[in-house]
Amino acid sequence: MTESAESQHWAPGRLTALLTGAVAEAMRAVGGHVGGVYLRSSTPGLLRLAVLSGLPGPLFRPWWRMHVDRPFPVGDAHRLGVEIQLADPTETMRRYPQLAAGLPFRFGSVYVPVVGASTAYGVLSVLRPATADASSAPLDRDRLTEAAQALGAALLELEADGPAVVWDGEPLSVPPPDDGCAPGHTGGAADLLPEGVFTLDRLGRFSYVNPRAALLLGRPRAELLGQSLWHAVPWLEQPAYEDQLRGALLSRDPVHFQVRRPQAPGAGPGSGERYGDRLSLSVYPGPDGLTFTAVPVGREAEGTKAASHPGGAGRDGQADGDPPFGPLTAPAALADVPASAAAPANGTDSLYPPVILALALSEAVTARQVSAVVMQELLPAFGGRRLAIYLLQDRHLYLAWESGFPKGFLDPFDGVALDVRLPGVETLTSGRPLFFESMQQLAAAYPGIALDAEQGARAFLPLIASGRPVGSCILGFDRPRGFSPQERTVLTALAGLVAQALERAQRYDTEAALARGLQAALLPHRLPVHPRVETVGRYLPGTQGMDVGGDWYDVVEAGDGLALVIGDVQGHGVQAAATMGQLRSAVRAFALGGHPPEEVMSGTNRLLIDLDPGQFASCCYIRLDPLTGAARAARAGHPQPLLRRPDGRTEVLDLPGGVVLGVAPDAVYPVVDLHLEPGAVLALYTDGLVERPGTDIDEGIERLRAALARAATPTRRTGPSLGGTADLLIEEARQATDRPDDIALLLTTRRATH
Repeated sequence: MTESAESQHWAPGRLTALLTGAVAEAMRAVGGHVGGVYLRSSTPGLLRLAVLSGLPGPLFRPWWRMHVDRPFPVGDAHRLGVEIQLADPTETMRRYPQLAAGLPFRFGSVYVPVVGASTAYGVLSVLRPATADASSAPLDRDRLTEAAQALGAALLELEADGPAVVWDGEPLSVPPPDDGCAPGHTGGAADLLPEGVFTLDRLGRFSYVNPRAALLLGRPRAELLGQSLWHAVPWLEQPAYEDQLRGALLSRDPVHFQVRRPQAPGAGPGSGERYGDRLSLSVYPGPDGLTFTAVPVGREAEGTKAASHPGGAGRDGQADGDPPFGPLTAPAALADVPASAAAPANGTDSLYPPVILALALSEAVTARQVSAVVMQELLPAFGGRRLAIYLLQDRHLYLAWESGFPKGFLDPFDGVALDVRLPGVETLTSGRPLFFESMQQLAAAYPGIALDAEQGARAFLPLIASGRPVGSCILGFDRPRGFSPQERTVLTALAGLVAQALERAQRYDTEAALARGLQAALLPHRLPVHPRVETVGRYLPGTQGMDVGGDWYDVVEAGDGLALVIGDVQGHGVQAAATMGQLRSAVRAFALGGHPPEEVMSGTNRLLIDLDPGQFASCCYIRLDPLTGAARAARAGHPQPLLRRPDGRTEVLDLPGGVVLGVAPDAVYPVVDLHLEPGAVLALYTDGLVERPGTDIDEGIERLRAALARAATPTRRTGPSLGGTADLLIEEARQATDRPDDIALLLTTRRATH
């Protein structure tokens, strides 16, 4: 929730006080220099950074939001409810390459879920100096866990007095906890130095500026002190510079880089080295912030003249004859600055979009998801309103995604051949991006071309991955606009990222179609019909990544009995589906051979180890006598079955079991005797039906048990059908737009004899 919402329901500042206190305690527990807490937001599945301690908020804008299903430690800690420790950049790269790519600096980190009762509120996160391994770092685990638990309990109590605790605003930047050491004082002698010297606190605010630094930055000291770097010196708000500062703040290593100062309004060549030249900046991290030295590139420091000569700089840093102070922000003065040092036109950030786009594209696995990422991330970053993506197939371009264009306008261009003279075609065949700063330019370059608007601008980008043509992308803007060289370079590079993602998506689509066909062939098309027993099966694929997996169910007629089987192979995709088919065939063969449950499990276990030593699976096997209801069950690391008795009482069975299949060749699988009364319902299921991000699996099993119990309430005189009960149990999962895992369900009931 935001602060404004907080003040309406609770004592002002109560939530922020809880959060900042917990962050400070967590930082002390692990010796961290940066801390923060993510909270759930009103958007399902989205965490927002609520408090950031020890870092300037604007430098870390790309990490203000975090989806719980993204492969980042914050998402995993929240979703899985586990603490995550990353000792150094090597471990971070190994386990979370996207985080390492976005923040390629030398630091370690710890992430602890914040849970109150059964409610997952968010994650405490602390950055600390890198260590050789997690065990060698100063880590008070109990104190850290207690801080997270105390925060979870406090948020639960807070929620009891008002609305749900969520955070939808920007993060609050707060100073790090006081370590008891007084900050050093840099004044006095530093005022006399010929180099520029200034310091920033951990929130990016000027805490000291010597006269020479004020002169080089072009602002009086009085206008700098207490202000943030980006507010007081806006020409330093460039992506390349910010990346250097992130490195100094996170890794605690000195950094050195050059910056280009803009010219003062009206200044021209020969107006003096203080305007329009380069500065060499050195940044030295410390516990209280950053210390900078600034020296003009290629020029000797002016010695004591600027600092102590009677005609030199005054106390505000202004020398005699210098131009008057004022912000050096003339946009035209940056025209000759390289892309790495200047902001592109129209306020576009030349580094921020690639970082965000690359991270988001790495999670998109279908062409539609890739297109959605482009629309959500790239288009707004450049102020675009229209998007069209065409994919190449059989020397024709087919429309894969459109947004913002008039309905039906793009239909005539769907399936256009590569020999047609259109900008969307020629950008791909030539490999060159085409930019039109107005619709008139576009019409002049392509006479007779249909236009969707009278005003605007268009960019046509080739989508080429590793030299292979993939398609073309059209960006549309509502108003005429220019495209600076920096923007053209960035857009072309981004088009390459999009092309690579689309190429991966096309390979995924091919593999997904193969896996779906394989799984459809391997799952039972119908279950055996028995006069005394009714069985119903249901299967739902997952929605993340490869949307088929290794879950399966089966009913095997074996002699005078029935074998009820359910299993879950680790992973997704063709490999998991193929392994599932092999295991299903093996279980059927053992069952048809009349083997008892323990031998079925042991034989299947050894087979899986021989087939693929790196693969494992869970399974539950029950041999049922339809006449008497006697059953014998064996379980290999699979969730416990549920049993609904004829009177509606529903329980979670407690079957002893062995380890999952594929781990230990000599594993033993104990057998338990059961009895299935007429009218009772036995439910076998896979973990995808009961697992939810951020909650314990036992809670999911209890929800399923309660749902099965409710289904026992008759809706008609004859009661609900078994198929209706199965549909009821998977209804919530079927309606969910996000299913991390696939789901299998098998229900069995004995018919009463008359």
